[in-house]
Amino acid sequence: MTNLSGKTLFITGASRGIGKAIALRAARDGANVVVAAKTAEAHPKLEGTIYSAAEEIEAAGGKALPLLLDVRDDAAVEAAMAKTAETFGGLDILVNNASAIQLTPLAQTDMKRFDLMHQVNTRGTLACSKHAIPYLAKSDNPHILTLSPPLDMQEKWFAGFTPYAIAKYGMSLVVLGLAGELRRQGIAVNALWPRTTIATAAIKNIIGGDKMMLQSRTPEILADAAYEIFTSPAREFSGNFVIDDTFLASRGWTDFDQYRVDPTQALAPDFFVPDDSKAPCDLGPVKA
Repeated sequence: MTNLSGKTLFITGASRGIGKAIALRAARDGANVVVAAKTAEAHPKLEGTIYSAAEEIEAAGGKALPLLLDVRDDAAVEAAMAKTAETFGGLDILVNNASAIQLTPLAQTDMKRFDLMHQVNTRGTLACSKHAIPYLAKSDNPHILTLSPPLDMQEKWFAGFTPYAIAKYGMSLVVLGLAGELRRQGIAVNALWPRTTIATAAIKNIIGGDKMMLQSRTPEILADAAYEIFTSPAREFSGNFVIDDTFLASRGWTDFDQYRVDPTQALAPDFFVPDDSKAPCDLGPVKA
C-alpha cells in the first residue's frame, strides 16, 4: 500500500499529543479518522478536544468523526466501532493510544489509581481490539497498532512505579498474544514505542515539566513511524515491537533532528527502551 487514501482509522486518545499527530499524518492522505477520546470540553492543562482535533483533521485533508469515548466502557466501545463502520463503511486500522499514568511506588499508589491505569491501558486495549476485529477482518490491509513498549523484563523498568509498569506492559502482552491469534486472519498487530521522551501533556504535567519538554522529540516522529507500519503489508509485518527511530532508519529515514523540540538540548531517554537497542543517530545537543 502506498498511502492511506480512503482508509478508516479508529484512534483512542486522539484529541491531542501522539494520537492527534498520527491522525493528522493519515489525514494528509485523505483518510477517515475516528477521534475517540474523553475530552469534549477544553481543559486548562490539556490542549484540545475531540471536536478541535476533528477540525484539524478535516483541514489537513481527511474526514473526521469525533466520538466521546471512555475505553473502560465495554458497551460504549462496541457501539463506537459500529458507528465507525456505519459512517465510513468499515474499519482498516485501530490505534490503541489511550493510556493513564502515575509514576509512584506501590506504597504511594492508591489502588483506585491502579484500577484506572489497568482499566484504561490493558483492559481498554483488549476491549477496543476485541470489538474492532470483526470489522478489521473485512479490510484488505488491517492493522492494530498499540503504543506500548517492548517486553524487556528488567527490574529497573518496574522498581519505583510497579503499578504503572504492570498496566503498561499489559498493553504489550495484548500485542504479543493477538499477533498470534489474528495472524491467520491477516490482521497485523504491532507495538510502537519512542526512544526518547515525547513532548506531550504527560511529560509537561506529570513527568518532567517544561525542562523535559525541551529535551523531547515531537509526536510527529511516532506519526511517521506509525504511517510506515500502516502502509506495510499486514500479512508480512506483524508481531513487532518497534522503537520509533530505529524502525524509521530501517525504512531509509535519516533526518531525526527535525523532530527535536530544542536542538540545543540533549534528548531525554524514555522508559522501557531495551539496553541493546542502539540509536541510529546522536542524541546529544546538535552542534552548530
